[in-house]
Amino acid sequence: MREPLVIRGLRFAAAFAIISAIALFYGKLLPVNATTVALTFLLAILAVSTVWGIAVSIFMSIVAVLEFNLFFLPPVGKLTIYDPQNWVALFAFLVVAILGSHLSTRARQQAEDASARRRDIEKLYAFSQSLLESGNVIQLLNRIPAQIVDTFEVGAAALLLAEKQKVYRSGPVVPHLDLDSLKVIVAREEPKIDAANSVSFVPVRLGMRPIGSLGISGAILSTRTLEAIGTLIAIAMERARAVEQLGQTEAAREGERLRTALLDSVTHALRTPLTSIKASVTNLLSNESLDQKQRRELLTIINEESDRLNRLVGEAAEMARLDAGELELRLEPHPILEIIDAALVHCRSALGARPIEVRIATDLPPVRVDAARVREVLIQLLENANQYSPTDRPITITAERSGDFVLTSVADRGNGIDDPEQGLIFEKFYRGKDQRYTVHGTGMGLPIAKAIVEAHGGTISLTSQRGHGSVFSFTLPADGARLQ
Repeated sequence: MREPLVIRGLRFAAAFAIISAIALFYGKLLPVNATTVALTFLLAILAVSTVWGIAVSIFMSIVAVLEFNLFFLPPVGKLTIYDPQNWVALFAFLVVAILGSHLSTRARQQAEDASARRRDIEKLYAFSQSLLESGNVIQLLNRIPAQIVDTFEVGAAALLLAEKQKVYRSGPVVPHLDLDSLKVIVAREEPKIDAANSVSFVPVRLGMRPIGSLGISGAILSTRTLEAIGTLIAIAMERARAVEQLGQTEAAREGERLRTALLDSVTHALRTPLTSIKASVTNLLSNESLDQKQRRELLTIINEESDRLNRLVGEAAEMARLDAGELELRLEPHPILEIIDAALVHCRSALGARPIEVRIATDLPPVRVDAARVREVLIQLLENANQYSPTDRPITITAERSGDFVLTSVADRGNGIDDPEQGLIFEKFYRGKDQRYTVHGTGMGLPIAKAIVEAHGGTISLTSQRGHGSVFSFTLPADGARLQ
């Protein structure tokens, strides 16, 4: 308490010195009339009142009246006045000085209050923006006390969630911000400011229902600011709950969509070979007049459709293993051309007479991969390109070095894929809207290829332009021994 008293004493002394300096200047150096002196005193008093407040300015007004009477009103040098009009002038000067000081101090206080309210609004805005960053209720509750400490520059903050009777804290543990004190605020449903202990409390209400309480230690905030903080917290918590519920609803809707897509895809994919097999078997059993060639043709259909059916079931099993993380890789160095040739041999019958262009960069390092799995990737991409492009258009396979990886691409000259669908093409069971009923498939080939590539530490991507075809590219790590 000593320092404020010393500072206050220095301010009074400075006010006395200012009035005395004005009186000495006009009395000794620049003689002027009494009106000029009075106006100069008044200006000095108003200036001081805006800086040091009403108490110093009243003291300064009294000193100015005394020195004005002593040095500038006859008889000069005595604290007496002969002319009664001078008494009126002195009284008017004193009233104007005190009233002007009061108005100046009041204007300064209002300006400070407005500035404080502006700072509070800015802090509340920053706090509200920070609350929007969390969409998870638990994460939001853990962040709120720290955000309050950082934004409002307080010592500590504690938030009680009444439903769970759990307190979320930030800053040092303060005895006055205990669980019982926070519970009392929930029951009272009104703010509380304890200036003696530098703590303040506010209920967190959603509408008229209290859902918790907030305690702050350190800086004392205004009641309006506390209530605004409590309202913002309640709104943010309700928003986070709504976002979570929306996410759960969307997840359920997406799951239903996937189930529908799976059922549609599997039904369509399995029904086609089963229909062919059933028709061929029925024809064999009911028509005994078939010759050997016709019987062989029907048996060939049964064999091919059985293989196709077996492959569809195998893809489903493969996807299940990939989703479960049960993919085991036998990594060994292999030339990428060797894997490409093996994939082309497997797809020879499906590709038929379609022209195939293979362009391999020179001095290409081997890739460290599971050759059988990477062959599956190339088979999927080749069959995909074969199904979705005219039979007379070529398929181009390229391979080149890309840093520590080998980039392999399969390009077709088909109709291409629309931009909105390119982001969905690697999703499970997704098939292009224009081909899902005209081209056989389950929508599992590309997701399987993506999972295999990513298991090797590579990436797979698509570049497509409507009317100009598509390019599927994937990277595989080059063998480290060749990169030394």
